[in-house]
Amino acid sequence: MAESAHGPRERMVFSAAQLIRRHGVTATGMRDVAAHAGAPRGSLQHYFPGGKEQLVNEAVDWAGRYAGKRVARFLAGLPEPTPAGLFAAMVRQWTDEYGTADFAAGCPVAAATVDCAESIASTREAAATAFATWTGPVARALADMGVPQERAEPLATLMISTLEGAILIARAEQDVRALTTVTRELGPLLDAAVKAEAEEGDGPQARAPGPETR
Repeated sequence: MAESAHGPRERMVFSAAQLIRRHGVTATGMRDVAAHAGAPRGSLQHYFPGGKEQLVNEAVDWAGRYAGKRVARFLAGLPEPTPAGLFAAMVRQWTDEYGTADFAAGCPVAAATVDCAESIASTREAAATAFATWTGPVARALADMGVPQERAEPLATLMISTLEGAILIARAEQDVRALTTVTRELGPLLDAAVKAEAEEGDGPQARAPGPETR
């Protein structure tokens, strides 16, 4: 999850997301964020008068928008867009990361949810919005591939929740086994949604009744 940020405010939001995904919200301090972003400590109060809660919520919002934007990039890299191919690309982002780095980092939205869902209403709401911001582009992509509209959003939710669970297991096991497993097992189910729709569309058409014979 490496996306450059230019101004001091943007750098601090980005840095907060990176620290939260590694350490969680509780262990991420405002001074840590300023140091990571290379920003003066005094700028924190200037840009985030709402304090840590505001900064965390904006970091969660950034993460949701980042994940949503990645969907188009994943699709652009597929020779033939399919639901299974999109899910494999979403998972590959994490297997690639864990192949070159340790397993210390996860999803900042999930980390904020675990830390704050019961204690800080605004952060829980920010996390819910972030997941929706991610789910929307995935659902639209599935619909564009031929998944029925009524199944696109539920399947997008299934893809994201499965990925989040696999990330958690991978970090616990220090192994990408769960990530490669969900790619292999969920892919056929996702593609079957397109095939089922195609088969229904190719079925015999109802014939108009002919003239009655007397």
